[in-house]
Amino acid sequence: MRTRVSLSLVCLSAALWGAAFLSSPGLAQEPPPNIYTLDSILDLALARNPAVSSAEGLIDRQRGQQTAAGAYPNPSVTGYLGYGEIRDAGRAHVADTIERQSITEYNVTLGQPLEWPAMRAARQQVADAGLATANAGMSETRLNLTTQVKVAFYDLLLAQQDAALARQNLEIVESVARIVKARVKSGEGPQFESIKAEVEVLKARQQLSRADNAVRVNRVVVNTLTGGALESAYLVRGEFAGNMTDLQIEGLMARMATQHPTIQRLLKSVEQSDWKVEFERQSRIPSVTVNGSYWREIGREAVQGGLSVPLPLWYRKQGEIAASLGEKRREEAELLRTRNELARAIHQHYQDARTTADLIAVFDKGLLKQAQEALRLAQFSFQQGASSLLDVFDAQRVQRQIQMDYAQARYELSVSLARLERAVGGSL
Repeated sequence: MRTRVSLSLVCLSAALWGAAFLSSPGLAQEPPPNIYTLDSILDLALARNPAVSSAEGLIDRQRGQQTAAGAYPNPSVTGYLGYGEIRDAGRAHVADTIERQSITEYNVTLGQPLEWPAMRAARQQVADAGLATANAGMSETRLNLTTQVKVAFYDLLLAQQDAALARQNLEIVESVARIVKARVKSGEGPQFESIKAEVEVLKARQQLSRADNAVRVNRVVVNTLTGGALESAYLVRGEFAGNMTDLQIEGLMARMATQHPTIQRLLKSVEQSDWKVEFERQSRIPSVTVNGSYWREIGREAVQGGLSVPLPLWYRKQGEIAASLGEKRREEAELLRTRNELARAIHQHYQDARTTADLIAVFDKGLLKQAQEALRLAQFSFQQGASSLLDVFDAQRVQRQIQMDYAQARYELSVSLARLERAVGGSL
């Protein structure tokens, strides 16, 4: 029963919207609007939403940092070139006689820094953990975007069904108003009934106008999530999420703890912080620079080698180590807070979904059919003159309200399940 009513509402929504576009002045020659399903909109959003591009850029940046962490330090070359001259005085009795000798002098020094192996390994581990964090962040972005698209899709689907019901309500009210006018014109009814009917028609038109505006607003929201990939006028077709399957709260909690992308990202962030602490501790041991030189001077030619070692006497990275430890504690606290928030969200959305599913069962057990039958009997009695105009309008309002309450309940169940998926970390 639920499936048949849902399908009828969806088909009625699409058919009435298509007819309205084709019958509107100035639009008769335009092609009908495109119709999108939830899967097609999800594909567009995951391909074109800027949030996905931002996550991809973060992955590329971390890959670059991983490459930089694995690189070896470049050697340095130092060279000097100049002119040299020797002045040597001759014998004393040879006055003002000076023997001179000149030559071009130069020296070249080559230095190669050698990193402390433990520090180099820690730096590489920091970069590897950063890339893993970025990959988990991509999964988190896709999960959050999927939930946003689903909720926006259900918003638009509900707005379309509301507009379809408002249009159906307007047709019913207009048909009753025509009967009332005919009776008043023939003298079978008082004039004030015609006024009542006109007032009801105006109310129904206002309701339809508000419903159409809601559809336009929700179209913009969905189009924004897809990065502007949709045109200005389009329709969505689909169904709300089905009833709750055999879900157990314990299983959902276990899935959240082991596979949720946010938990995975924060775990990798904590691991990265651990390696940052280790890197700062290992960097207290200075790196050695191996030097080799060649000297050519007047009367001298030499080849030399040596080491350059900084001496950590006054400062030994106390500030950097303390900052890294503080960052690690912050990441651990964020991980604990996120686990608690996700556990609370799972319980909340799970209970919301169960409550809404029970309400839907009440509608499916006969409430929808009873409201429709009551409206049919009221219309028949009014046509036969056995009931008043107020009875018809009351039955019509009750029938429309029940249909909207049913659609609202299915919408709320769909939204609760979508948010439950985000809290669990994947499809249910």
